[in-house]
Amino acid sequence: MLIFFDMKKNFNACIIMALIQLGLTGLVKAQLTALPDGDNKRAAVSEQIGLTDVEIRYSRPAVKNREGHIWGELVPAGFVYQGFGPSKSAPWRAGANECTSIEFSTGVKIEGQPLPAGKYGFFVAYGADECTLIFSKNSTSWGAFFYKPEEDALRVKVKPVAAEKSVERLKYEFTGQTQGSAIVQLQWEKLIIPFKIETDLINNQLASFKRELRGEKGFAWEGFDQAATFCAQHKINLDEALLWTDTATSKIFGGSQSFQAWSTKAMVLDSLGRYTEAEAAMKTALPFGTSNELYRYARTLIAAKKAKEALAILKMSYDKHPNEFITNAGMGRAYSALGDYKKALTYIRKAGAIAPNKNNKDAMEKLAKALQEGKDIN
Repeated sequence: MLIFFDMKKNFNACIIMALIQLGLTGLVKAQLTALPDGDNKRAAVSEQIGLTDVEIRYSRPAVKNREGHIWGELVPAGFVYQGFGPSKSAPWRAGANECTSIEFSTGVKIEGQPLPAGKYGFFVAYGADECTLIFSKNSTSWGAFFYKPEEDALRVKVKPVAAEKSVERLKYEFTGQTQGSAIVQLQWEKLIIPFKIETDLINNQLASFKRELRGEKGFAWEGFDQAATFCAQHKINLDEALLWTDTATSKIFGGSQSFQAWSTKAMVLDSLGRYTEAEAAMKTALPFGTSNELYRYARTLIAAKKAKEALAILKMSYDKHPNEFITNAGMGRAYSALGDYKKALTYIRKAGAIAPNKNNKDAMEKLAKALQEGKDIN
């Protein structure tokens, strides 16, 4: 018996079945957006320490009425087999779900130990009295199931600290900030695991200046002046800083008639111990100074117990602008530093009479009162 097929219908059926199969395959591969497994919220926290960008990416498990059963139970002590994966001795993933990662844009020190710039997997081998923090070169594997000790970039030990109140969802927080350091705290339930991050602020800043001065910011005197000022203040890289001041004070870069550029050059020369040249550079700077710039410079001289030099500079400014608030205030401070409170009071009262706003006027009244009481106002 021969069976005849309707080729058109059968061909269409085959196409439909193929499309259904392809669709089902696609559904298997395509994951729709949904909440993370176990409601472990994804999170990231970042902060700049010095010039170093630090970012921690993690998932946040909750206590969920398991107080007293987190540390040493849900988070096992030390290194254990987690029931899956090739690692038979793995630390805690320092969060939930994916591997917790921490990234540094420059090299840092962790608890005093050096760690190069880069992105690391972050793990914790918990202990009631001491925790081992692990920064792994592998930051992409899921959790700690594939942890390998040979991939460790750094291990440090820290003391866990009891928290004053319970934290429901695990979190990381930056605390104890200084210009070049911070404490990172892993906080969960009633425990804090802290570790200190330190950056090489001075050398990072210097490297940043050198890099930027090779770009578009290196076509104006202000950038070279800023970098040279930093070097003089920190007594570093002074020979190159002097070259930067040469650039800043040159006509081609626009700072040849800038008080700031020339005074920076004087400061660098002074830091190098080239005092005669520093004095000459400062003399070049003075005619270019505004009333405010000369006032600020004179205040530094007064602080250095060089009241006569300060008075000479402030008088030069006053002679040009006798009816300005700042020049009169400056003369008052200079005479006060020399102990001539009567003359100082004359200039301070004049400054108060022409003060540009109430705050300045009130300040001059306080200085006048101090002078009347025979007190130096500097």
